[in-house]
Amino acid sequence: MSGAGSSATDPIVAAAIGILETDGYDAVTLREVARRARVSLGTIYKRFPTQRERDLRTRDALISAAIETWIAAHIEIDVEPPSPDESVYDGLMRMLRALFEPWARRPRMLEAYHRVTGSPHGAALHASTFSLVAPVGLRVLDGLDPTYVDDVHTILGDACDAAIARFAEGHIEATDILPRLERTVYRLTADNAATTAPRPEARPPRAAV
Repeated sequence: MSGAGSSATDPIVAAAIGILETDGYDAVTLREVARRARVSLGTIYKRFPTQRERDLRTRDALISAAIETWIAAHIEIDVEPPSPDESVYDGLMRMLRALFEPWARRPRMLEAYHRVTGSPHGAALHASTFSLVAPVGLRVLDGLDPTYVDDVHTILGDACDAAIARFAEGHIEATDILPRLERTVYRLTADNAATTAPRPEARPPRAAV
């Protein structure tokens, strides 16, 4: 992650979270963070050291740490084994709701998450975020065909990333993400034999006798 060792009580990280929640990613400046946290810019540079493009990289490191801290405080994943009567569909949706419902309530944080994943700190933040939900998915899919499990992992991961990107680019609302993912999960888990069968009108006509 950022390597900053930040916590929810850290005034620098708390200031960055406050700006992200109310004004969004573009509003975060090191000077404004320093003003709100009542620290010097030098203190921020020491906490988030960089070698080149100091302001930009320090800003990205700070935002990454702020998002990581926010996620730890707001996203709670139940890693207990699923109940015997929980279906794969229900288990996967339980996982996705735990991840996306807090973001739906704070859409600016989700936008910031998407924006920072394009920075040098983004890959680690992305990996650590989805590693939170991975144990739930593994338990839900435990014992199923390995090829199917791999397909679910790939398709659902890509669907999550695509939905986040479409939200961040302004094509959908944050509250639209879960319904879209729910349809994806349904298609991955439901028996689609009936829906994929040819419609009566689509069948070729019988040859005349």
